[in-house]
Amino acid sequence: MRYIRYAFILTLAVCLLTIAMANRGSVTLHLLPEELAGFALLPNTLELPLFVVIFGGIIAGLLIGFIWEWFREYRIRAEAMRAQRTVKKLEREVGRLKGDKADDKDEILALLEKSA
Repeated sequence: MRYIRYAFILTLAVCLLTIAMANRGSVTLHLLPEELAGFALLPNTLELPLFVVIFGGIIAGLLIGFIWEWFREYRIRAEAMRAQRTVKKLEREVGRLKGDKADDKDEILALLEKSA
């Protein structure tokens, strides 16, 4: 299974390298529309190789997706934490109740019951 993973990563790297080599040409990236560029004090254009723009778009999309999913699953994580706190509270209560019940029994039997 490890070799399959290495073969997949190698194939992916070769594909990405091929795309990068085929798209080395420089492109002009406009950061703002021409109408708004006059209001900005920053430079409006960047000269980048096309593969940087392509890979940057892919990485930005992945990051946006991961962040979106993290916010979407917040409710599920919060509910799991509440359930975990409830379980711990109930376990403490069960331990306390077992200790109370053992007061009127023999000490040896109470110790054996606690260990079980």
